Amino acid sequence: MVKNFLHIEGLMVLLATIFIYSSYEFSWSIFLLLILSPDVSMLAYLINERIGAKVYNLFHTYTLSIFTILLAVFLKSDALMMIGLIWTAHIGMDRLLGYGLKYTSSFKATHIQRL
Repeated sequence: MVKNFLHIEGLMVLLATIFIYSSYEFSWSIFLLLILSPDVSMLAYLINERIGAKVYNLFHTYTLSIFTILLAVFLKSDALMMIGLIWTAHIGMDRLLGYGLKYTSSFKATHIQRL
């Protein structure tokens, strides 16, 4: 049941960020170009699993992406808003699909499921 709530939460975040993104009339080609960019953080796994998990989790928690959105509002920056919304949409999409935060024991061990 908890897993289902996390999937639904991810869907709601994804839909909300897409709605807000569209209300700003930002470029959809940039959205598609950048939607998978937080996954570049997986390269940290080339160092080792402990560092890989920490870097991956840093880029896959809502904390920094929402901070970026708040900073964009404060600075009135469309570029930061676009980045923050795409980043948050990516995390929501990941949760919807069952990809969660990583444990340091294995890349496939997440807080939602074992992949």
